[in-house]
Amino acid sequence: MGTDSVLDELRGQVAIVTGAGRGLGRATALALARARARVGVVARSEEQLAETVRGVTEAGGEALAVVVDVCDAAAVERMARKVERTLGPVDLLVNNAGTMGPLGPIWEADPGDWWHSIEVNLRGPYLCSHALLPGMIERRHGRIINVSTSAAAVAVAHMGAYVIAKTALVRFTENLAAELLDSGVSVFTISPGTVRTAMAEQVLESQAGKKWLPWFRKLFDRGRDVPAEKAAQLVVQLASGRADALSGRFIDVSDDLAKLLERLGDVKSDNLYTLRVRKLDSENRK
Repeated sequence: MGTDSVLDELRGQVAIVTGAGRGLGRATALALARARARVGVVARSEEQLAETVRGVTEAGGEALAVVVDVCDAAAVERMARKVERTLGPVDLLVNNAGTMGPLGPIWEADPGDWWHSIEVNLRGPYLCSHALLPGMIERRHGRIINVSTSAAAVAVAHMGAYVIAKTALVRFTENLAAELLDSGVSVFTISPGTVRTAMAEQVLESQAGKKWLPWFRKLFDRGRDVPAEKAAQLVVQLASGRADALSGRFIDVSDDLAKLLERLGDVKSDNLYTLRVRKLDSENRK
């Protein structure tokens, strides 16, 4: 799908982006605005959201800022209704809000801090999806994009709460996709790569990050980080509808969407881009 087709598809659509006050969320809101979507930007910081709205306006777009904690069910419902009243029915939800959570061994983490990370990274996307899905299903049109991490597919020591929540988010996406078959609503999980966000900076500069994740800085030192704008463009491509046939899949920023669609039969028959437990062949089991 070319640039013009993407613009045609997204022009006038209404999107909500959580965690839009900075970093990847802001880059995503700006990219959607450039594609002429109307964007509800959601975060906890009014000041940061004001900066995002200014950027959207300068890009020729329209934005509505809503300060909300995505873990607060009542506040999320109010946010969804406010966006709908002001901008119109929501076509796209980007669940981007997240937090790294306590770093270090699970048994040394404060239980409250550990569980708060689970809530932000998993309860938040659930609550936002819960608030917006009935309308999408009724209109038989909508897309949800959940932002996870490549670490969701592996065990990463000392990032327990974050990795566990993001892994659950991938399965949440798969389950939603199964329940949304033939509904007109598609749902995806993405891994945006290692983006130099404020959250990443906190890890790099914190004592816990230096102690427990010394390898993290090396990713940046070796130039293996990904510009936020590149990850935002993946969101735009998925939001355009070109990849709806891949609903339920876990897609990395480095994946070639055209190739995935070209080999859709293989992707589906082999359950590729999903979470699976690998086992020995049954004939070799004892």
